[in-house]
Amino acid sequence: MKPVRLSAAATLALPRWALFALGLLYILPGLIGRADWKDDAGSFGIMWTMAHGGLADWLLPNIAGMRVPDDGPLAFWLGALCIKLFGGLMGDMMAARMSTIGIFLAGTASVWWTAFHLGRRQDAQPLRLAFGGQPEPDDYGRTLADTAALIYLGCLGLLMFSHETLAVTLQGGLVAYFLYRAVRYVEAQTVRNAVLIGLSLGALVLTRGLLTPITLLLALFACTRFLSVPLTPTLRHLALAVLTALAIAMLWVLPAVSMQPYGVNPVSGWLAWTANQIGLPGWISIKTFFRVGIWFFWPAWPFAGWAIYAWRRQDHLLHIVLPLFFVGALTLLILCDPLPENGDLLKLLPPLAIMAAFGLPTMKRGAINAIDWFSVMVLTMLGAIVWLFWIAKLTGWPAQLAKNALKLLPGFRPEVEVLAFVVALGATIGWIALVHWRISRQPAVLWRAVVLSSGGLILLWVLLMTLFLPDFNYSKSYAVVARQIAASLPLDAGCINSNVGAPQRASLAFYGKLPFDHIGAGKCDLILLQDSVKVHDERELAKPPPGAEWRLLWEGRRAADRDERFRLYQRAP
Repeated sequence: MKPVRLSAAATLALPRWALFALGLLYILPGLIGRADWKDDAGSFGIMWTMAHGGLADWLLPNIAGMRVPDDGPLAFWLGALCIKLFGGLMGDMMAARMSTIGIFLAGTASVWWTAFHLGRRQDAQPLRLAFGGQPEPDDYGRTLADTAALIYLGCLGLLMFSHETLAVTLQGGLVAYFLYRAVRYVEAQTVRNAVLIGLSLGALVLTRGLLTPITLLLALFACTRFLSVPLTPTLRHLALAVLTALAIAMLWVLPAVSMQPYGVNPVSGWLAWTANQIGLPGWISIKTFFRVGIWFFWPAWPFAGWAIYAWRRQDHLLHIVLPLFFVGALTLLILCDPLPENGDLLKLLPPLAIMAAFGLPTMKRGAINAIDWFSVMVLTMLGAIVWLFWIAKLTGWPAQLAKNALKLLPGFRPEVEVLAFVVALGATIGWIALVHWRISRQPAVLWRAVVLSSGGLILLWVLLMTLFLPDFNYSKSYAVVARQIAASLPLDAGCINSNVGAPQRASLAFYGKLPFDHIGAGKCDLILLQDSVKVHDERELAKPPPGAEWRLLWEGRRAADRDERFRLYQRAP
């Protein structure tokens, strides 16, 4: 017997304007007004270099002349194209983030449509009630789609990475789209669906290499075998998908190999980076997955686990089998990565959110109410703490909170920004109204159990990205350091050799327009060194090359960084 029994009143769809408003409140804060932080400065540097460079820069991802062999070029192409289109209107940095907005919308829409198509299938429908009144298939599908989208937006991992111009962010969105195309293919084995599957696989190849698309293709084939989809047309269609993916990948591989931009073959380094991401499962990868995943996938993983348990007596259900196969295959891939990145876990969120949506209708009312009250109490308390810290940093009261808020920001002077305050206040009033609606009306709709958790998380994000955005910009941006270095350069400055990392190089080149040495360039008369002021061993300090006299022109660091140090030297005449 199916574990779901619902009335039509429980499947009222979330108003479109409400879902759209939640999406805007989710993605826009953290993009508007944010400086180029260290977290994603390297990716923006590649986009900026492409947009202001030539064809060689589009074929060989680099940051102001420093080669970056990791990842594929697709995410950077999208950001560079947005800079070309919108840079003159909104500035290069915000223009690059337009691609982030598009990726977020595409990923969320893919999750919604995947859950909708799965939810309106006959095998996913709730039990028919004795006197009627059960929901229609399309109504049930829309309710599950709203629920999946809210769970997806409520995941902490998505919140951390969806606002950054990173390749892993695009990979997560493409996995969501592949999942949607896989559902459509299982429903109808057509050439069109096969080609679109190949399109998503090719885009994944150009985003983060070969391993993820190969894993997804094998998982889809295994899923079709489990669901008894006819073998011969499946093999033919998947072969067509592979050919389409290869054709998409060749759009970069062939020109890059034939042209050898800056005398370098970018494909060889990219393949070597891909090969280093696979190995036998080790303790480091296992420990990292479970230590990070327990909060990264929250609150999707408890609902997803319950869905597996609740539907365990039903056989060959597409809405459980398909996401479960993808979760298992992608988890195995991550465990086989010797040094997994946190952002790589994003590709697990779409199937987990979809599977979690099918677990929610099977939960008891008491469990749902407990989730609601937990969300209300915890998230309201955290929101109040954020407001209290903001008041403390402006007024100095309470004194201990003011000290804690400013102790990591030496030299920072907090000020009231009227627009940010109005947005934060509006978000807080909206949260109070949402809680009042939930408590006073006691709605029976299915998505009530996750709208509070998602809304509360969005509230906290809006508060941090409005009330504390100047603090984050002050502590995470290299703008001041870049301008200080630029002011210290001699008038006849040539190129600059440097050992700075990718984020630092991107920020210094963007804010200070520093003339870094390019790929294959020789020695320069200026050198910028980065090291740590906490290193006590002289042998580990970055030093100018021996055999020449070097004159120190400038030394400094970010005010909020007590470890990192920069020194600018000039070769003596």
